[in-house]
Amino acid sequence: MLGWYRAIRKGSVRKVNDSGGTVTVVGAGLAGCEAAVALARGGVHVRLLDMKPAKFSPAHKMEGPAELVCSNSLKSDSLDTAHGLLKDELRQLGSILLEAADVARVPAGSALAVDRVLFSRAVQNILSRQKLIEYNKSTEVTIPPEGDVVLATGPLTSHELATWLKKRAGCAQDLYFYDALAPIVSADSLDMDKIYSGSRWGKGGDDYLNCPMDKKQYTRFVEALRKAQRTPLHDFEEPKYFESCLPVEVLADRGDDVLAFGPMRPVGLEHDGQKFHAVVQLRPENSERSAFNLVGFQTKLTYTAQDQVFRLVPGLENVEFLRYGAVHRNLFVNSPVVLDDELRLKSANRVRLAGQIVGVEGYMESAAIGLLVGLMMARQANGAHFDPPPHDTALGALWNHIRGREQKKVFEPMNIHFGLLPPVKARGKNNRRKIAVRRARTSFSKWLDLAGLVAGGGS
Repeated sequence: MLGWYRAIRKGSVRKVNDSGGTVTVVGAGLAGCEAAVALARGGVHVRLLDMKPAKFSPAHKMEGPAELVCSNSLKSDSLDTAHGLLKDELRQLGSILLEAADVARVPAGSALAVDRVLFSRAVQNILSRQKLIEYNKSTEVTIPPEGDVVLATGPLTSHELATWLKKRAGCAQDLYFYDALAPIVSADSLDMDKIYSGSRWGKGGDDYLNCPMDKKQYTRFVEALRKAQRTPLHDFEEPKYFESCLPVEVLADRGDDVLAFGPMRPVGLEHDGQKFHAVVQLRPENSERSAFNLVGFQTKLTYTAQDQVFRLVPGLENVEFLRYGAVHRNLFVNSPVVLDDELRLKSANRVRLAGQIVGVEGYMESAAIGLLVGLMMARQANGAHFDPPPHDTALGALWNHIRGREQKKVFEPMNIHFGLLPPVKARGKNNRRKIAVRRARTSFSKWLDLAGLVAGGGS
């Protein structure tokens, strides 16, 4: 349990400022749930509002909290990666989403992937154990309510609330990028005579299914992708995509071999002594392995085109689509301009933003900002100062990015990556990463001590 929780008397409720003792968190997604629990653990009464199930965004389908919309993967759990380093820091702060992920985990090699339904249920169970959280479903918010508010409505914020935010933030234009979902297919519709088990790079045993292609099959597939019909955008919209989540057809447009060196790279996927020109990987969607996600196959092809093109992949000739790929527009704000150093709107400082809407991209990155905002507000409610983690940690690097400390001309959403941390002088990428990880873990441990926090967490 975090050390500062121990100082709170049982049943006490703390004030964040003079507006009262309750904080309203709008949005029960990843960031909203982390923020709400961090506040409640700190003795602050929370109203957690969510418009589901009365109303859904274009991408959401499940009624419960913390719905994973795009992939079911939370990315690498290995400490030699930036994503693994971020998870390590979040675990030390008692992240409820990682607690839920451990409950709902499905095999995915070195990645942390989950059963979406079980994951949402696990988060729901954690929320239900928090006596200071009042969870109100089917509550649509068009303008922030009175008092202290955390807007954690994500990149699919409703039109009414986005309009209010645009006016209060003083944005000269809408800030957005397009994100795409990968298809999910039924396991019992796969041709297992053509598909084999294995993991890329030889890591993780047989967690993935693999659909191999020779050069002729690959060339035919790429040509079909390029010619296939795509979902049109509005005339006034420029197709701005997040670089690490590009639709598969956009990658195909960039060159003949881009896919073979990208999501379809066959490295470490030899089978029975045979090497392949390209491989399509399928990752299990649930613990029963009854559904699989086409890894890296985000797409904006029409449903008819997906039926035609993806069945060109060996083993998917008669596949049943449980969910087609789709495109949705993600909203974010120009955080360095419109938010202060505590992520409060400069024009309405009772309102803080958290999650993807502040300009981070990715499930755990969104959760990280929600957790930090919740910790900050809870510390302040108990009369303590809160400094964010140092820049040389994963969490601190994300915070540094949001605050615009790198002085970039154009602010864009970012995943966690080693480029956000201060550079390390050493020969070889692997050596630099090892040193960066070692430095980050040491720095984070010192920050925990100085902040009066104790590594660990719980419900």
